[in-house]
Amino acid sequence: MTKTVLTLALGFLAASFSRGQELSPSPTPSATPTRSVRISFVPPPLEGKISLGIYDEWNKLVRVLHQEAEFDEFAIGADALSTKWDGKDDYDYDLPAGKYSARGFLVAPMKIGAETITSGDAAAQSGTSSIRVKLVANPLENNERPSVDITAGFDDDDVYLQTIDGLPLVTVAKRQDAKSVSLAEGRDNKSVIVFLSNGTNVRQIEVGGIAKMMAFDCGTFELK
Repeated sequence: MTKTVLTLALGFLAASFSRGQELSPSPTPSATPTRSVRISFVPPPLEGKISLGIYDEWNKLVRVLHQEAEFDEFAIGADALSTKWDGKDDYDYDLPAGKYSARGFLVAPMKIGAETITSGDAAAQSGTSSIRVKLVANPLENNERPSVDITAGFDDDDVYLQTIDGLPLVTVAKRQDAKSVSLAEGRDNKSVIVFLSNGTNVRQIEVGGIAKMMAFDCGTFELK
């Protein structure tokens, strides 16, 4: 995987690539044509997994397009990775025509510590809702160590670290009977502690290497 990432990154750096996206309506026999937006981007030169979100013109996350995806889940072109968006939100509803953008993170493997369990809810109550993390600078972007606010979230099955606007970044544990989650800063600001509370007991997990992420921007495009 490291060799693949470096090969792609070197090729992308050598190419003069414009992060433009093209709309390509897909033919369909139905009366209403399916809307399909092709999104291309240069992945940051880092080994890891990709989370990519679609945002509306008010900067609201409307679709988690990829969550912890491997490189081979994208189409690999001569100078970019690409994927497609069907114009729908996370609930499979068609979104209105307008301007949208796509951006995401390449997340390196993180160290998920062993769980510890304590009685009561004091540990979880001492946590916070979000923590600001300074990322690794992406050499393909015009930025210098950007920061991102992360929080903890869960679905029916898993608990994960996510951006404050809801883009999942890395799965931490199985949810089990957890009813709430919170965070606390770990040692030297290089880790976070995730608290999973069921109201009686608290499961505590330390996640190391949280700064090993690079942000990337796919630009804006028009959905018709």
